[in-house]
Amino acid sequence: MSQSLQGDATAFSAVVAARPAQDAVYRAVWRWHFYAGLLCLPFLILLSVTGSLYLFKDEINGTLFAYRTTVAPQASRTLSPDVLLFNASQAEPAAVPVSMADPADPTATAVVTMAEGPRRTLVYLNPYNGDVLDRVDRDDEFMMVVRRLHSLAYFGTIANGVIEVVAGFAIILVVTGTYLWWPRRQSGGVVSVRGTPRKRVWWRDLHAVTGLVAGAGLFFLAATGLPWSAWWGQQVRTLSNEAGVGQPRALWANKPVSNVPMQEMLTTTGWAMEDAPVPVSQPSAAASIGPARAVEILRGLGMPPGFEISLPVGDTGVYAAAAYPKDVASQRMISLDQYTGKPLVDVRFGDLGGVARAIQYGIGIHKGEHWGRANQLAMLAFCLATILLSVTAAVMWWKRRPAGRLGVPPWPRDRRVAATVTVIVLGLGALFPLTGLVILVMLVIDLAIQALRPRLAS
Repeated sequence: MSQSLQGDATAFSAVVAARPAQDAVYRAVWRWHFYAGLLCLPFLILLSVTGSLYLFKDEINGTLFAYRTTVAPQASRTLSPDVLLFNASQAEPAAVPVSMADPADPTATAVVTMAEGPRRTLVYLNPYNGDVLDRVDRDDEFMMVVRRLHSLAYFGTIANGVIEVVAGFAIILVVTGTYLWWPRRQSGGVVSVRGTPRKRVWWRDLHAVTGLVAGAGLFFLAATGLPWSAWWGQQVRTLSNEAGVGQPRALWANKPVSNVPMQEMLTTTGWAMEDAPVPVSQPSAAASIGPARAVEILRGLGMPPGFEISLPVGDTGVYAAAAYPKDVASQRMISLDQYTGKPLVDVRFGDLGGVARAIQYGIGIHKGEHWGRANQLAMLAFCLATILLSVTAAVMWWKRRPAGRLGVPPWPRDRRVAATVTVIVLGLGALFPLTGLVILVMLVIDLAIQALRPRLAS
């Protein structure tokens, strides 16, 4: 809702004359709303576009990439994991298999991840006859590209931190935008749109009305996206674990573990278990039970179909498996001793602490994984509304900005009001330290420009 609710000139002038104090607050809030929008809008568009695509990951994979993700169901049983791993190794002879994704249903393919140094290749196989359907570099797989763009992971850890800053500013946008939208005796622009697209008031009203509908969704998407952020998300995970409301540490009590986090072994661990330590097998003279037996044990333990299993690395390695179905309550992670097949750690969703469960639920809704198509369409509507908010904000700014200038809304003359609103914005930023740091930098730059402007004019 950037630069929102200026309203028509007559209504706004009436408000200014009748309520100068409110006008001062309005202008201060508007200025911070403008700054937040200026920083966020390009990223919000990128996040909304990539998020919209990822919502329909299964549908896209099942249509555009059906040749490698879908097979005709057959009456015969699927092949042994040992055979599928062997066929994948034949397709990538210079690499070694490190994990395999079990077919989620009778029409799904099996996927083996092959490693050659740091490079990972996905080998798609028909689980009924073992045919290799396709091979693709994991970083080039379409949905992986979308996911890495969504998190800015393509551009490194610092860029991923930008997502945290944007999420914090998105929440500030919603809070300040709600204040700017609040009705102030105007005849329209609250739930209706005035004028025509040629007039700025039409764009302003469309922006405000869209924000009214989408504000809660944008707030939710930003809040549920923050657990993935590089700094804030890790701090929440660490603090929740220490408070006993995150990972079920009791399950690891008095058990030997490695220094390897579970996210390095599996791609489907879920937010709560990403940094959980991988347990270790006790070295034995006995032979490893093998992938086929490990999969058989996991299925016998009730592991949901479609689980991912990583293969042991070294004498102390384990068969680590995780299932991340759309039914969040069915999420599960099991690690098996590679020699005995005994479960070393078995974590069900109900074993997680209250904070971890709430975040996992939020993430599932964020990704459109609950309540079927209704969840997907609701999140898609919020993404599209965010794009519309960004476009209408850009058009409003373009129509009102002075030629050759940025067109930043002026501070109110009452400096006490400006300072009070700024402190409130800083308070919101303090909830997200990276966002708060950027706000401080913006404030210093803003004050420096104001201090230099009279000297430059003279």
